[in-house]
Amino acid sequence: MLRVTVNEAAGRGWGRSAGYGTPNRALYFRDTPQWSSHPMSMVHVIAVIEAKPGMRDRILEHFRANVPAVHAEDGCIEYGAAVDAEAGSIQTKFGGDTFVVVEKWASLDHLKAHGASPHMAAYAAKTRDMIAGRTIRVLSPT
Repeated sequence: MLRVTVNEAAGRGWGRSAGYGTPNRALYFRDTPQWSSHPMSMVHVIAVIEAKPGMRDRILEHFRANVPAVHAEDGCIEYGAAVDAEAGSIQTKFGGDTFVVVEKWASLDHLKAHGASPHMAAYAAKTRDMIAGRTIRVLSPT
């Protein structure tokens, strides 16, 4: 498997402008003698987290504290939380107790390792009683 950084990918015209994340973060691409513009098995994750009433900000505090450990994981390309923007009538809002985690991983194996990591287990233990529900979608780019 070919391992390149975002800066190297950008030099080939398919790095930062294509949304591949932070400079010098490793990317993984299929085995090939040439540079490939198609990630091998990259996955996107959209996780919708519904907090119990009034608990979203406390969960997000724990989430933000955990982000550096996640960003340091092998295969993490993107990982962050987002809440409803004030965009008027062009959207259907999730609501004040919900946030969305947007993730991008170099492969499904990297995502699975993320889910089994000690810092994610610690985050889950801290937030479990504050979460009303969650929906996780794992997607493949087309």
